[in-house]
Amino acid sequence: MSTDQKTLVTGNAGFIGFHLAKRLLERGDNVVGFDIVNDYYDPEIKRARLKILRETAANAAKEFGNSYVFIEANLAEMDNVRACFADHSFRRVIHLAAQAGVRYSLVNPQAYVECNITAFTNVLEACRHNEVPHLTYASTSSVYGANTNMPFSEHRGVDHPLQFYAATKRANELMAHSYSHLFNLPTTGLRFFTVYGPWGRPDMALFLFVKNIIEGKPINVFNNGQHTRDFTYVGDIVEGVVRASDQIAAPDPSWDSNNPDPATSYAPFRIYNIGNNNPIQLSEYISAIETALGKKAVRNLLPLQPGDVPNTYADVSALERAVGYRPETEVKEGVSRFIDWFKKYYRI
Repeated sequence: MSTDQKTLVTGNAGFIGFHLAKRLLERGDNVVGFDIVNDYYDPEIKRARLKILRETAANAAKEFGNSYVFIEANLAEMDNVRACFADHSFRRVIHLAAQAGVRYSLVNPQAYVECNITAFTNVLEACRHNEVPHLTYASTSSVYGANTNMPFSEHRGVDHPLQFYAATKRANELMAHSYSHLFNLPTTGLRFFTVYGPWGRPDMALFLFVKNIIEGKPINVFNNGQHTRDFTYVGDIVEGVVRASDQIAAPDPSWDSNNPDPATSYAPFRIYNIGNNNPIQLSEYISAIETALGKKAVRNLLPLQPGDVPNTYADVSALERAVGYRPETEVKEGVSRFIDWFKKYYRI
């Protein structure tokens, strides 16, 4: 699939961005990765991901003749973004770079303004001025906030976020629509639901649970393990992102301004849920970890944390109709794959 034009993946040293860039290289895309490689969590795991990408790129170049370039810089600084777009011509931009983490937004909201608002503005501006054919960007299931009508549907409103993190991601969706309207920039937002899998973030529950269980330490189980999550394996997520990026967002001819659909528009704008469509209780998730490890957890039962959403459940029918997205990985299999990676990476 190699062409002179390239796909930009921001946040490609991150968990999902790494898997996405690897997938694109393996199918023959020319890829430019962009990441600040900050120390929000251990940069060593980010460097290890980048090493894998370089190796993948070398093998892909032999097969497809495609290329890979990595830019280590801050997206929040516009000069860096201008230079990137001046040096490369992009057929697609997939924006995954962000300040992640729900609870960290309670203590350092300014980081979310810089990474999630300023940086996204710079990406929008660059896509606008360089006439990028399609911008796909990461949103989050956290935008559903106080909503309790399940499964969560993109066609219902999301105006009651419970954390500043979610508010910044909802702002991204609104910002994208304004650019789709003003500058005819096709944009697709993807609301991720609890992504897990190999090379995951060390601050996420699966990583912390596996580490502590192996070491014989207690695990903190919030809401007594009773809340549900639509745990989605990273490979399924990446397949959906690739398919959504390949299909350029278009205006919805049936959009009605008297009864506006939040997920579509008269402008080239789309929002989709991307999840597993099969939520399970946290306690069941922990049981899958125990089975894969062959070891019981010492559970420290605690109340729900401030800002946490009690339950998530994705209606993914819109993405399925649009691009044929169908998550295939069951939680037991996905957890087992993560543990295999974890033991190999940490030489356990």
